[in-house]
Amino acid sequence: MNPCRRTRVPSEDDWEQIAGGTGVLRPLVLVRPDLVRRLVLVGTKPRAGEMAGLGERVPEVAAHDVLTEEDYLYLFFGPSSASRDAGREFWLRRHERTVDVDPESGADSVRAQNALRADWNSPRGERFAELRRIGQPTLVVNGNNDIMVPTINSWILAQHIQQSQLIIYPDSGHGSLFQHPELCCAHVTRFLDSEIPFT
Repeated sequence: MNPCRRTRVPSEDDWEQIAGGTGVLRPLVLVRPDLVRRLVLVGTKPRAGEMAGLGERVPEVAAHDVLTEEDYLYLFFGPSSASRDAGREFWLRRHERTVDVDPESGADSVRAQNALRADWNSPRGERFAELRRIGQPTLVVNGNNDIMVPTINSWILAQHIQQSQLIIYPDSGHGSLFQHPELCCAHVTRFLDSEIPFT
């Protein structure tokens, strides 16, 4: 669910990507860099990234067939009352749409994601070397306490991608973009729309 609704569809030579999730876009940007003008990475990690800081119950809770509100609060938001309140607001927004609703991920999806995750957690060659091949301006975003994809990975991405900027939102977790939708949208929009990135 993308809190930023773009008003224009990028042309092929002005393709902008907003990506989260395990290793979805970085392989594309390495194989077809001509298709990606700028890159936004949210709550993700490099291949064979760090797992220190992974929440103790994350594997169990993330494996639930259908995530409950309490599951979302644990996985995507921080433990503070302010973060949990923002999580409850997100939960309500998430259920406002009644037409063209995204289906819950099924067992096949979960198995495929687990296979991708297992591959992504395995090193290939020199650790983080592929990140140095990314030449596009890249915005890296996360919460300060991501227990699903530990926040240290965002710092690693920003350190190894040539032209990158790191934004860490306070008192938030993996769902930082859901907790701070207006601020995140403003940061992403400014990054994508500015003539010169990071200005």
